[in-house]
Amino acid sequence: MRAVKGRNTAPEKLVRRVIDRMGYRFRLCCSDLPGTPDIVVPIRRVAIFVHGCFWHGHPCKRGALPKTNTEFWKRKIAGNITRDKRQARRLRSLGWRVLNVWQCQTKDENRLVIRLRRFLQKASPPLSHT
Repeated sequence: MRAVKGRNTAPEKLVRRVIDRMGYRFRLCCSDLPGTPDIVVPIRRVAIFVHGCFWHGHPCKRGALPKTNTEFWKRKIAGNITRDKRQARRLRSLGWRVLNVWQCQTKDENRLVIRLRRFLQKASPPLSHT
């Protein structure tokens, strides 16, 4: 497990590249926000998490539990899911919009672009103080 990367994974880099091509400015691993979102678009008050399907319990084939030590993995992943939901609630209560992008959703870049564009366009920029 020590070899598992937590930052700068291939799916995360792809999401960042897509957002950058759309022209949005973003910050990475914003530790001053609950849950330390992977990508933050401050002007839109958007927090994006790029989740690995296995580690965060996505119901796809990549999220399948291993055949050995199943009880350990069930508890571990259930804890991750609970923590993810709690952090998303905290972010929403602070006025942030939250998007989870799953590892398996990054396989089709065209669909990812459409999803990100819709999400980012819905998020309105804050009112200017003029």
